[in-house]
Amino acid sequence: MNVQEQIKKHIANQPEQKRGDMQELHRLILQVLPKGKLWFDDGKNSENKTVSNPTIGYGSHTIKYADGKTRDFFQIGISANKTGISVYILGVKDKTYLAQTYGKKMGKAKVTGYCIRFKTLKDINIDILAAAIRYGVETSLRE
Repeated sequence: MNVQEQIKKHIANQPEQKRGDMQELHRLILQVLPKGKLWFDDGKNSENKTVSNPTIGYGSHTIKYADGKTRDFFQIGISANKTGISVYILGVKDKTYLAQTYGKKMGKAKVTGYCIRFKTLKDINIDILAAAIRYGVETSLRE
């Protein structure tokens, strides 16, 4: 199964409300990153044990570790969880920027250094979320 098929199956397996929200987020992020690489992490480790929620990833940037090693990873990720949805915006160096810039305007969401967590899309301002995603993509492309 290719990545697009994995993503489609993952979204289709969500409960109805979450499925619609995940489809809408998928469309939104594809608009921001139309040529971005697609990723799918099923949340399982090498022993096939679940260690995290499955995540759909978009775009690509290089993570550099303290030991000098590097790894390619997605720029933007979305993950359904028990209480709602998380949007990950990776590559933003200033870990206070997202919360300070978008937090109060986002609506009913918890905004941290790289994650925006909310129950449903109707609880947040989708235009502000799109702006935060665009910022994350542009920032990681500059670095």
